[in-house]
Amino acid sequence: MGKIEKTNAARLLDKAGITYELIPYEVDESNLAAEHVAEQLGQNIEQVFKTLVLRGDKNGLFVCVIPGNFEVDLKVAAKISGNKNCDLIPMKELLPNTGYIRGGCTPIGMKKPYPTFIHESALLYDHIYISAGLRGLQLRISPQDLLDFTGAEIYPI
Repeated sequence: MGKIEKTNAARLLDKAGITYELIPYEVDESNLAAEHVAEQLGQNIEQVFKTLVLRGDKNGLFVCVIPGNFEVDLKVAAKISGNKNCDLIPMKELLPNTGYIRGGCTPIGMKKPYPTFIHESALLYDHIYISAGLRGLQLRISPQDLLDFTGAEIYPI
């Protein structure tokens, strides 16, 4: 594998002086699940986080970053984001709203800064893995740096 191309997310972190590592992995188009990514990285699924974009009935779009082996609890997500109800946005709305595709969605550098909530378990680790904004590339980053950079809030999602 040649030189790893820096993604927009990586360039934004560079600009902010945040330390991270870009880690490539083998993409399986038929299996974009976080479990597959964790397996490829040789990491615990609890440390490989996925980025979900939801729409609330009151406040519009928001982002939840949760461990790869979790499902988002829509009641809790609605409550923490100040909505009564919420749901995942349809796949076709992901790219136009965030600039990212499924399997390559990251909370860093979306088209607009959406309210972001990062699962509290992230703080149990020195570093976590999130998408670098491209399928086949993960960012290894300190959860505190990610919180600080995205302005995210910690919640028991």
